[in-house]
Amino acid sequence: MRDFTEITLCPETLDHSKTEFCNPVFEGHQLWGQVAWRYRADCKFTWLCVALMSTILLFLIALLLGIVIHPCGGTLRGPEGTFSSPNYPAPYPPNTLCIWHIEVGPGLAIQLKMETFSVEGTASCLFDRVELYEEQGEGPAPAQGGPTRFCGNVPPPTFNSNSNRLRVTFVSDSSVGALGFSARYRAVAPSEKSCAWDEHLCDQGLCLQLGFVCDGFQDCTDKSDEDNCSLKHKECGGPLTALEGHLSTPNHPQPYPHQQLCLWQISVPVGHVIDLHFHNFSLESHEDCSFDFVEVHDSAGTGAASLMGRFCGHQLPPSLTSSRHVMTILFVADEGVADNGFFATYQARNATEKTCSPAEFSCGNGECRALESVCDGWHDCPDGTDELNCTGVSYPAFGSVCEPVEVEMCLGLGYNATSFPNIWLAIPDQEGAAEVLQDYQTLMELPCFQHLRLLICSLFVPKCTPDGGVLQPCRAVCQAAELRCQHSLGLLGILWPINCNILPDSNDPVECFQP
Repeated sequence: MRDFTEITLCPETLDHSKTEFCNPVFEGHQLWGQVAWRYRADCKFTWLCVALMSTILLFLIALLLGIVIHPCGGTLRGPEGTFSSPNYPAPYPPNTLCIWHIEVGPGLAIQLKMETFSVEGTASCLFDRVELYEEQGEGPAPAQGGPTRFCGNVPPPTFNSNSNRLRVTFVSDSSVGALGFSARYRAVAPSEKSCAWDEHLCDQGLCLQLGFVCDGFQDCTDKSDEDNCSLKHKECGGPLTALEGHLSTPNHPQPYPHQQLCLWQISVPVGHVIDLHFHNFSLESHEDCSFDFVEVHDSAGTGAASLMGRFCGHQLPPSLTSSRHVMTILFVADEGVADNGFFATYQARNATEKTCSPAEFSCGNGECRALESVCDGWHDCPDGTDELNCTGVSYPAFGSVCEPVEVEMCLGLGYNATSFPNIWLAIPDQEGAAEVLQDYQTLMELPCFQHLRLLICSLFVPKCTPDGGVLQPCRAVCQAAELRCQHSLGLLGILWPINCNILPDSNDPVECFQP
């Protein structure tokens, strides 16, 4: 989080005729134009006063936003570059929105690779996520459809764009965080699209994780991911449907062959869970298990969010238990060193027999959850059993409550209730907000006042939600004010100071608000 020491007066401009503020949170290095007029203390309603009060008010917004919003995102135009989540390699902060626009030269494509990746999320990536969206630029039209989302602890496959523009968005919610990600990109010729060694290259540059190769589904347009699958070792992978069984690397206990990809899909009757135990384990060692490895997934596929663990080396992996009646085991061997492989057994048992530790609660489907999650108002168990039988339980009160809007400038908008303290701008109450906005009358001289009022009020006196929380203004509110006001402010020598991309971009009333 940035502090006041990073928002300074430019020393070379400290004279009586001009004032410039330097704040790296906002786009550009010189955010304010020069106000080349002297002024009197008894400011009246003149265009000079409008300029001065606009400067003061917008600077306050910029200053306060700079304190609470972690700067990230921007435009990357070099032939190659790197970027990462805020605070990386430390955990990223909550309530973050970062947008990077990558632009390379005409006729080129963009190759993006996540070097490290740890983003909280579920299979649908509803909480924290990274989104990739190919924008129209020079080159073939990008594929139609929404952005591709990623979360979890497994880096997404290499991404090759079709055009020369790519938008990368990172979103975190208000709860659990993770270490985040680091990424690199480079400009490549369309003919030079490639994938990592442990990925499969489809036509048109699509990269697939090896778990999607020879899985019975054609993910590549050219169907190359399902070609030559009959040539795999006969002992390598396949469906396992018995209540108990075993699996091992080809030739075990002798060294396994090079360049192997084995996928076992265990499926037992619904209502059961699967216990997996490794008895022998010896794979080529590597710090990140990037050469030879075994992955265990708590699902019928190999999505990043279902990963229970990736293992290599000579240490026996822990015993693992699925949360449902399916489990997937993936074994990958490269063309290098081969070791003796592994031997594992599995056994199905009734989900109700699954035991949890004394510090855990057993859900109806056998999953274990921390005792703190019981009767906390949230459904942590898929079947909601953690919130049953909670009669008489009182939840801690929210720290603030809704109150009628009293700030004069913000009366008569599309909402009439707010909540303080203001969690973004550190304003303790409405009286404090009114004090900051007390000279707003001078802004009424601006033709764009109504649009500016919507933005200022939704920042300083935000809308209250039914549970006592507040909503940020949507990005569209900021962009409308910028579109309407930047010309008027420009005539006064004032540049628009706020990067609207730091605000949520959604029509979902749960995420942001359009007054």
